[in-house]
Amino acid sequence: MIEPLLKDQALLRDIQEAQPGDGFVLWWLGQSGFLIKYRDRYLCFDPYLSDSLTVKYENTDKPHARMTARAIDPALLDFVDVVTSSHNHTDHLDLDTLLPMLRANPRTALVIPEANRAFVAERLRIDSARPIGLNDRQSVEVAGFSIHGVPAAHEALERDERGRCRFMGYVVRFGEHSIYHSGDTMPYEGMETLLRPHAVDVALLPINGRRAERRVAGNLWGREAAKLAKDIAARLVIPCHYDMFAFNTEPPDEFIRTCEELSQPYRVLQCGERLDSAAIEARKQT
Repeated sequence: MIEPLLKDQALLRDIQEAQPGDGFVLWWLGQSGFLIKYRDRYLCFDPYLSDSLTVKYENTDKPHARMTARAIDPALLDFVDVVTSSHNHTDHLDLDTLLPMLRANPRTALVIPEANRAFVAERLRIDSARPIGLNDRQSVEVAGFSIHGVPAAHEALERDERGRCRFMGYVVRFGEHSIYHSGDTMPYEGMETLLRPHAVDVALLPINGRRAERRVAGNLWGREAAKLAKDIAARLVIPCHYDMFAFNTEPPDEFIRTCEELSQPYRVLQCGERLDSAAIEARKQT
């Protein structure tokens, strides 16, 4: 089992003591989960902080054996202002993660694809009016974060009968900063054109790729994530969606190699590790 760099109370102390100043601090929580701290506000992308999938698929032909220990009890995240779900798969919309978070802080805003509203309400056992729904090219301002919807292809660009995206990514702007969380996605035509105007500081991209034998929807390969970051001129790219389930992971080697070939700045984090935006600024100046 891979142990997070910091976990539970140690991670909580690191979060509480971090002083982002005019910048921001980011922590990888495992899989596609990230926590952003900007001033005294917090946004959490797609947290998966339970063993629900391991339990669900135990004694089946698709076991979800956990590789990395849980970073933090979600009930401890009672200070989060905004939490996102990019789509309906459990590692991005987990009852056992989100229910403790929402109970701990009923004021937490939940941002989802509008197409998934009924499903989200049923899974999380909440009023269907509670989530904030977005479609692609729509934006919403929540707790000082400006959140913009971007299509995701997992593996196709799926829309409901009203043309609304079922799979989405989010570009979040706050102060002078911009972070792109792609959700689960493969490359699609026009993706770079959509993203380039957002002047992304940090791109958070999956690298587990796609293999037919896994029998699950696929994502970017490491080389594709590196190239996408380069094509949208991201100042930094961080890989995610690996080292969680043994049947659906890839090492970051190809991602690292391609970033270096393309001279694309990158950072590989350990689960529970933080990144300070000051490091990005320092890299820009060298």
